[in-house]
Amino acid sequence: MKRSILIFFAFFISTLSLAAGEKTLFASLAMTKAQVSSPVPTDSGIFLYRPSDQRWHRLGPVIQQVSSMSTDPSNPEIIFLACGNGILRSQNNGNTWREVTGWRESDITKIAIDPTNGQKIYASSAWGVTISRDGGESWSAANEGLVEKSSRSIVVDHLNPERLLLATAAGLFTSHDSAETWTQIPSTPNIAILRLARNNTNPDLWIAGTEGAGVILSSDNGETWQPTAPELSKANIYGVATDPSNSKILAAGGWDAGLWLSTDEGKNWVNSGEGLPSQNVTATVFDQDGSGRIWVSTFEEGTYHSDDLGITWIADEVVAQGARGSIYGAYVYDLDFITLKE
Repeated sequence: MKRSILIFFAFFISTLSLAAGEKTLFASLAMTKAQVSSPVPTDSGIFLYRPSDQRWHRLGPVIQQVSSMSTDPSNPEIIFLACGNGILRSQNNGNTWREVTGWRESDITKIAIDPTNGQKIYASSAWGVTISRDGGESWSAANEGLVEKSSRSIVVDHLNPERLLLATAAGLFTSHDSAETWTQIPSTPNIAILRLARNNTNPDLWIAGTEGAGVILSSDNGETWQPTAPELSKANIYGVATDPSNSKILAAGGWDAGLWLSTDEGKNWVNSGEGLPSQNVTATVFDQDGSGRIWVSTFEEGTYHSDDLGITWIADEVVAQGARGSIYGAYVYDLDFITLKE
């Protein structure tokens, strides 16, 4: 998309209203099934799920590629979108938007914000890491030590905000100086890391999905990593998740791999996605309310949830009917929960 089009849509006004401090499920997506030719897909960007009416509602501008979204933990009214053409920011809970990066920043995949200092913002991209130390007003590259710049995800250690983990096309890298320098974690495979997640109640537990080498797991706060889920050892894993209320429960899903679950912290895995309409899984996440509900997005065949660890899968009725409010037919890049402010 040309930058002029992106800037035009950056001032789109959202009409969505949310409860203050509510953890909300979002999907960043592009409608790809039976898409009619147009410069901007009509149903692409960020969508939020509202349980009260079981519908998805758009937040922000219509952009062809929005990989993810993040909010400032100290002020959830400040929202950032990771986009193909850069980074968009809203300072009023999504009512108005402005592009805050220049021509050097593009193909942004994930944004992480220091939970103790909202001025420090980190973004992974196809061109490496870019950082802001003034709340998003200016940005600079931070790639010293990276042997491969292409990155799919970045996470700030909330217990030690100067420490970050970065998922690159050459394995996992870590920084202990707020992204000034990076070092490779030697126990990770020298291949692309497609997804990275950490458990909230057991911060020592991390899980990552790889390109062609399945799932890897860390039980010592990301210091060392081991392969797990031998059934997925050659799969491209696009979705990994841990249950925030029970760190023993893990999930992993990928292309032509379906969804697999472990209830013993990765020792054994069970194929739990046989009831899904497609075995091409692009994202997965557990509910944040302690219910154990798991959400799964399948390529072009809808997003589903299960309350019984995959024994049964439920499509919201509006999805099944193809009614307005459905994201059926989408390619979901990211599926996660986020705190937003009214």
